[in-house]
Amino acid sequence: MTAVIELDDPRTVLVTGASGGIGRGIALRFAAAGAAVAVHYRGDGPGAHETVALVEREGGRAYAVHGDLSTEEGCRAVVAEAADWRGEGLGAVVNSAGAQPVAALPGMTERQWRAVVDTNLLSVFACTQAAAPLLAEGGGGSVTHLASVEAARPAPGHAHYAVSKAAVVTHARAAAVEYGPLGVRVNTVSPGLVHRDGIEEQWPEGVARWRRAAPDGRLGTAEDVGNACVFLASPLARWINGHDLVLDGGMTARPSW
Repeated sequence: MTAVIELDDPRTVLVTGASGGIGRGIALRFAAAGAAVAVHYRGDGPGAHETVALVEREGGRAYAVHGDLSTEEGCRAVVAEAADWRGEGLGAVVNSAGAQPVAALPGMTERQWRAVVDTNLLSVFACTQAAAPLLAEGGGGSVTHLASVEAARPAPGHAHYAVSKAAVVTHARAAAVEYGPLGVRVNTVSPGLVHRDGIEEQWPEGVARWRRAAPDGRLGTAEDVGNACVFLASPLARWINGHDLVLDGGMTARPSW
C-alpha cells in the first residue's frame, strides 16, 4: 500500500460498511496513510476479516466491528466499540454503509422506500451524533459521509436512493454548522460510477454510457474514493467543512441538453 497522505493522529478511524467494495477501499487507504482502522460490517463477517487481513499484511492495524446500523442503539454500540478498541478514542469516521436497490418509482411500496431511505439516513444521523462528542474530546476530528452524484442527478429506478443521498449531503452541511464549534468537520464525498468485479458483464450498457460521458473515459475505483476520504480527514483539509466533494472524472461537467 502506497501512502497518499500521512496521518499522524494516533486515534482510530471508523469506516462503516467496510467488508468489501468501496468501504474496503476506503479502509485500505486510511491504513496506508498510517491510521488504525475499525472495519465495520453487518452481515459479511468473512469479508470484514479479509479487509483486516489485507491491512495487516501490509503492516497496518485493523479490527473488525460487527453491528446493525439500522437502529440507533446499534450505531452507538459500533461507535463505542471502535473508540474503545485501542483506548485512544476516535479521530475520524467515514459513514460508508448503505443500500442501493433498484425499483421504479411508480408502484414503489412504502416498505421499499423506507428500506433505503431509513437505512441510508439513520446510520449517518446516529453514527455522527454518537461520534461527535468523542471526536471533540480528542481535540476535534472529521466525519465524512458517502453520498453520490445521484444526489443531484437521479437515475431511473433509484428515486429512493437519490433522495436519501441528497439528504445525506444536506445532513453534512447542517452537522458542519452545529458541530464545527466543537472542532468536528463534516463533509460528503459523492462518487460517480465506481468499478466493481463483474460490472461490465452485469451492466454493459450503463458502463458504456458512463465512459462516453466522462471526459477521462473511465470508471472510478474504490481507491479513488478512499483517497478523497483520507484527504478530508487530514490536516490538509482543516478548513473544509460542510463541503460535497464530487468524484466523477468530470462527468457532471458535461452539458445535459
